[in-house]
Amino acid sequence: MVDTSNPSALARLLLPQVPFLFKTAVWHTLWLSSTASKWDLRTELTIKLIRSLLDSPTPNPISKQQRATLRDPGIKGPMWISKVTLPKPEEDDVRRVLLDGVDALKEGSESFTVPDLVSVEAEWTGYRSGVDSGRPRLDLSEEQHYQRLMKEVSSDVTVLYFHGGAFYLLDPSSHRPTTSKLARLTGGRCLSVRYRLSPQHAFPAALLDALVAYLSLLAPPVGSLHAPVPARKIVFSGDSAGGNLSLSLLQLILQIHRSSGPTPPIIRFHGRDVEVPVPAGVAAHSGWMDMTRCMPSIIANSHYDYLPPPPSNDFIAHFPKCELWPTDPPRGDLYCETSMLCHPLVSPLAAKDWHGACPLLLQYGSEMLLDEGKVVARRVVQQGGKVRWEEWEAMPHAFAMILEGLAGSKKCFESWAQFVKDVVEGKMIETNGRVIEARRLKEHAVDVQRLAEELSDEEVDRRMVEARNRRETGEEGEAKILPRL
Repeated sequence: MVDTSNPSALARLLLPQVPFLFKTAVWHTLWLSSTASKWDLRTELTIKLIRSLLDSPTPNPISKQQRATLRDPGIKGPMWISKVTLPKPEEDDVRRVLLDGVDALKEGSESFTVPDLVSVEAEWTGYRSGVDSGRPRLDLSEEQHYQRLMKEVSSDVTVLYFHGGAFYLLDPSSHRPTTSKLARLTGGRCLSVRYRLSPQHAFPAALLDALVAYLSLLAPPVGSLHAPVPARKIVFSGDSAGGNLSLSLLQLILQIHRSSGPTPPIIRFHGRDVEVPVPAGVAAHSGWMDMTRCMPSIIANSHYDYLPPPPSNDFIAHFPKCELWPTDPPRGDLYCETSMLCHPLVSPLAAKDWHGACPLLLQYGSEMLLDEGKVVARRVVQQGGKVRWEEWEAMPHAFAMILEGLAGSKKCFESWAQFVKDVVEGKMIETNGRVIEARRLKEHAVDVQRLAEELSDEEVDRRMVEARNRRETGEEGEAKILPRL
């Protein structure tokens, strides 16, 4: 990663890329590029540049990558940020409920690391009106920042946001542009969670942090800045790995309900009995649903994406050794034990039961993760759930955040925010699917129940198990399609 505010660092990054960028521009202008008919020149240059940087043949160690993405860029411009710590409860009920859910969904001898129950850091984010992008943050206490934030909140929306970054990169500070934009478009606020990152904190540490954050909204501990938030006013949301965490948290809550039978599930949390209802909705932008990375679109759609293309069969992709990787004892995946790759709380693609789910918004480009999103959407709808499905033609992973200047990105964010407002306002959500053309933004309806029909549930299971087995036997490295900065 590079500090783009540092001109010399930016020059060191871009100067070696000048010949490549020139060639890319010429090919696009002459319509020789395979994506020239779908992308404008700026998009072509942006995606090709990111791809060349992420697909480095000599990647930096995990520790160096992680440190680079955790640098706080500072707070300025049209956003209110109030940094908070959600204290861990004295009771161990929340961890016990999580572990029971993980165990209940295991199908064999899967193993995992039991996480500690810890306090969770987060950022309240709101829109600050009437200031330009360079306006510095006011010198106020965190409580005063929260009070200022709440004065500008005009709706009941609370978004519980989980950032992307393949579970080992990035932070709420890197996603302030996204959460502040959602706050502006919804009139609400976001609680952006600093969940524990892998590889130093393996599954289910991040999921435990997510559950603590949700319970802290429902039943704020003493001293919290916020009042209790009803579940019907909360939407889980996230991009990429954060989309995974949003769906995994929903699946965990559904499992808690299944385990409690007809009795509403209760968790003892900070001295109180707290019910655990499903939220108003879940909105995932380019959600990463398959940690085995085995669906056909991983290869078929790589030309539209900036994620590293899959390594050839004779190349095993590994990260260099550092203080974080490999772990001790060694683990075959950055996020979890390889035996857990097909677990429903690790890969929502593996979840079989979505009965009782709240409405979902699933947004994807024509990206490498497209197939896994299609299968999840289809399963939810076939089990009676409601899904708004959006496929944005020729767009890469998390395109609305990467390509902010595109008209399609603006429309995507508006749709994202509209779904959030609709479910919080209690509007009836009907299943619908649409494909949005890249250049004209013309929409075409699709039947969500028939998405990815060529991938039967049996075929998906076979692919996932085979991919997990390859990882367990060392035939496939941990760095497949992960950013290699």
